[in-house]
Amino acid sequence: MRWSRVIQTVDVHCEGEVGRVIVGGVLDIPGRTMGEKLTYLNETDDSLRRFLCSEPRSGPAGSFVLLTPACTPGADVGMIVFQPDQAHAMSGSNAMCAVTAILETGMLAITGEKTVVTLDTAVGLVQGTATCRDGKVECVSIDMPAAFVARAHQVIDTPRWGQVRYDLCFGGVFYALVDVDQVGLDIIPENSRDLATFGVELRNRIAAETDIVHPLMPDVHGLAYVMFRKQLDTGVVQTCTTLRPGRVDRSPCGTGSNASMAVRYASGQAQIGDVMITRSIIGGEFETRLRGTQEAGSYQAVLTTISGRCWIYAMTQIGLDPADPFPHGFILSDTWGGSAKGIQVTSD
Repeated sequence: MRWSRVIQTVDVHCEGEVGRVIVGGVLDIPGRTMGEKLTYLNETDDSLRRFLCSEPRSGPAGSFVLLTPACTPGADVGMIVFQPDQAHAMSGSNAMCAVTAILETGMLAITGEKTVVTLDTAVGLVQGTATCRDGKVECVSIDMPAAFVARAHQVIDTPRWGQVRYDLCFGGVFYALVDVDQVGLDIIPENSRDLATFGVELRNRIAAETDIVHPLMPDVHGLAYVMFRKQLDTGVVQTCTTLRPGRVDRSPCGTGSNASMAVRYASGQAQIGDVMITRSIIGGEFETRLRGTQEAGSYQAVLTTISGRCWIYAMTQIGLDPADPFPHGFILSDTWGGSAKGIQVTSD
């Protein structure tokens, strides 16, 4: 066996959504800040992301979580999320996966029933509080980045559904939140393919017309996802975040839940101290607690804490044979969805 590169991961899932935490084989990424590191990975050298996230070493479901040395004093470790489309600044489920892996494998010690891990991200410091018992992380609560509604009650014309209404929000990345009844579907497992296809189509249409930049963090910009939503009961929202090139989030989505709470507060549906339950397409739940507000540039933002559960299911070594004809991987629309072309389909 000849390997020119070796990556070690601790493989975790958060309510069904896979987050494979990179714990070995990457020393650091160029950049003085986590924002500069994110920009480097997306604009200068995305070979590591493509190597890990594409076939034959991976599949469409799940993410990789890159841990780096922290750039900001007071943080324990830096975090960037790799997905098939690009590297992202933040993800609630992946932050929970990172905290679980860090503590359960002893990278940082469990110091008590409530153990805090502070993550350095491109959208600021994110504190994760793990509830622990007998060396097991039973729950992780993430103090999320300040979330805000950038543009409420937006409308886009589409040939498939006519006019579609959405709220453009920030919850750690930028979202378009869309009531699912506008595309004639329910959020159920049998509709996963159509939801993924419709969500990516809407995302691409909205992104083509939308230029959005975080007011305080210029490295964070552009529409990341469409999240479909449906109010089930008072305080219970069903969610389905759709990710390029064509899949649905298995978890209730942390950054999307954060954005949803911003909408609820801005519309008068939530007050400080309220709790919202978000429920995924496979029935997993996150608890989102509105703990306060602050300003984010010219926006009125909310501060939330989102709680969920994670489980380690494997530890993996991933290697690259120097003769491998696919060093950067590939994706095909039969598995990854009809929008797979243009993301990464070559072996170069």
